[in-house]
Amino acid sequence: MAPSTPVSGLSLPCLVLLLLLEIPGAGAQEFQVLQPQDVSVSAGETLTLNCSITANAPAGGVAWFKGSGRGRQLVYNQTGSFPRVARAVPSSDTDFTIRLRDTRPEDAGIYHCVKFQKNVTGVYETSSGAGTAVTVSARPSAPSVSGPPSRAEPGAPVTFTCTSGGFAPRDIAVTWFKNGAELPAPQPRVLPAHESVSYSVSSTLGLSLTPEDARSQLTCQLGHSTLPAPLRATYNLSAALRVPPRLRVGTAPAAPVALNASVTFTCHAEGFYPEDASLSWLENGNEMDLGKSSPPAENPDGTYMLQSSLEVKATEQRSQSVFTCRVVHDSQPPVSASKMLRVSQPAPEPGQSPFSSPALWIGLFLEKVLTAAFLLFLFLRSKQ
Repeated sequence: MAPSTPVSGLSLPCLVLLLLLEIPGAGAQEFQVLQPQDVSVSAGETLTLNCSITANAPAGGVAWFKGSGRGRQLVYNQTGSFPRVARAVPSSDTDFTIRLRDTRPEDAGIYHCVKFQKNVTGVYETSSGAGTAVTVSARPSAPSVSGPPSRAEPGAPVTFTCTSGGFAPRDIAVTWFKNGAELPAPQPRVLPAHESVSYSVSSTLGLSLTPEDARSQLTCQLGHSTLPAPLRATYNLSAALRVPPRLRVGTAPAAPVALNASVTFTCHAEGFYPEDASLSWLENGNEMDLGKSSPPAENPDGTYMLQSSLEVKATEQRSQSVFTCRVVHDSQPPVSASKMLRVSQPAPEPGQSPFSSPALWIGLFLEKVLTAAFLLFLFLRSKQ
């Protein structure tokens, strides 16, 4: 083997040793900060963020940050107090894994495990992990269905809205049902439109009501990846429905009615909803205190009916009088229906001639006497 050539009084092996000592990390393996790239967790669960540091790390602490740059947020260090965060292995010099309790949607983001080094001049950041991207899956809140601000009559278009919020990821399905049958509906609106830690949804359904909807039910169903079964909210269409009453007035006996006979007017208010209704009678436009009303009765389809009767005497003065049934329903303008009282003149008894009446003959006799007296008076006056 050839002898070493001295350089400035040093042999070649000594020179190589000095160079190795001056190169950082030479002769020893440089430490690393290791952390996984992606972690998924459901809201409410405990999030585990793994971080390990290889051997030969310099003196100094380790901290966790959410985000990067000047706006990053301190999540944990070895000296502070963090109520939801704790180290998994507090006594370890290489394992700096932390656990974050009660995870929330706003906890989503990128977390960095950072190694600091301490020397005579202070503490400075020396190495950082590549970052762990945390996604938090959150269940949507219980859906809520709202209807129109006031009741609508059958045939009028009505809008219903289903809302929910606080969920992640963004994809969600909204389905509408009426009495169990699926309804066509436009695509739901999910906000915000940009990337976010949680989202809200709003779905609007247009519908025309029918009188039979007093017993109908609307259902909004939500489907989301975090749900083991769909969430549902129901709305009773009776809360949005108003069906005006149909009025019908009849008489017993039927017109024309004999003079001084008793006649009963009956008013039927049918097929109305809701049941709040009041009924009154008028004679020739003047309100009467008479009349007997029964309580509203429910029909099989969920609507209601109301009946009231009015008994009057068919006097000659009341002939051609108009009797009106007026109903005020659900604080709406009144509706009414009327019937005229027609009184017939008494018919002669069977077998009796109008000229066989003694009163009639007496009247005719008196008429003749008066006529004769008047003519005699005129004759005597003309002789004077």
